[in-house]
Amino acid sequence: MENLLFEDSSMSVSGVLRRAVSKVDAQQTTLRELIQLMGEHGLLFLCILLCVPFLFPVSVPGVSTVFGAGIILIGIAITLNRMPWLPSRLVDRKVETSSLKATLEKGVRLMEKVETFIKPRLFVLTSGAVVNRVNGLAIVFAAGLLMLPLGLVPFSNTLPAVAIMLLALGMSQRDGWVVVAGYFMIVVTLVYFGALAFLGWQAGTAFI
Repeated sequence: MENLLFEDSSMSVSGVLRRAVSKVDAQQTTLRELIQLMGEHGLLFLCILLCVPFLFPVSVPGVSTVFGAGIILIGIAITLNRMPWLPSRLVDRKVETSSLKATLEKGVRLMEKVETFIKPRLFVLTSGAVVNRVNGLAIVFAAGLLMLPLGLVPFSNTLPAVAIMLLALGMSQRDGWVVVAGYFMIVVTLVYFGALAFLGWQAGTAFI
């Protein structure tokens, strides 16, 4: 397997995403096709792309499991500093793009606004093999939260997806403060899920 080199990107995230979205097939797409569309810009950009569908209220059926599993494998690859092995059963599974593409286009416009606040800073959180491994593990953990069967619960996909996007965006653009925001969103997600679990337990005991 090849080593990964997370070099500073010469292209904006929105630019990479817009190029990928413009080439997505109008009917169906697969994770393999999305990986190919990202090209040399790498796995961090792909993490961001895979999280975009979870930023909006309208969900795309079947995306959470496929994209969440893909993000976990990518996070493991980042942690191990290796190109990921992705099972064909996962990367070749068809996903309808009729609503996915429209959602991705909204995500591109959102990223264009977000990028005005991003710049290289606080390099201690974005440089070095050890830091990359820790950030990779954080992406894996957040992707696990994303895959929890809570799709009908408001924000259950959105919060971990935002955490993953912030971590990947901060790493790719060398902005340590964005990485910090990613960790903060993981904490927010855990608090939110904890509150849901507590409310569920309270409701259960009320019927006993």
